[in-house]
Amino acid sequence: MSKTRTKTKTTRYDVAEHLRNPEEMAAYLEACFEEANGDAAFIAKALGDIARAKGMAQVARDAGLSRESSTKRFQASAAPVSTPF
Repeated sequence: MSKTRTKTKTTRYDVAEHLRNPEEMAAYLEACFEEANGDAAFIAKALGDIARAKGMAQVARDAGLSRESSTKRFQASAAPVSTPF
């Protein structure tokens, strides 16, 4: 008798959907700093997650940047930048 395997359907997990308030965002960022071991791309990704949770357009307005410019700064693949916002 052969067993029929059923496929498990998975969905993509997006942490930004679960960061609902400043306290959760701060706790997430703190945990990321602890895990990063100096990896700037890891921290950039975490900041990007928080920016998406807040809404990238709002983050850009707060920083005085265009949405496109701020999106590029928070990509994990982007080279670290030393210039301030």
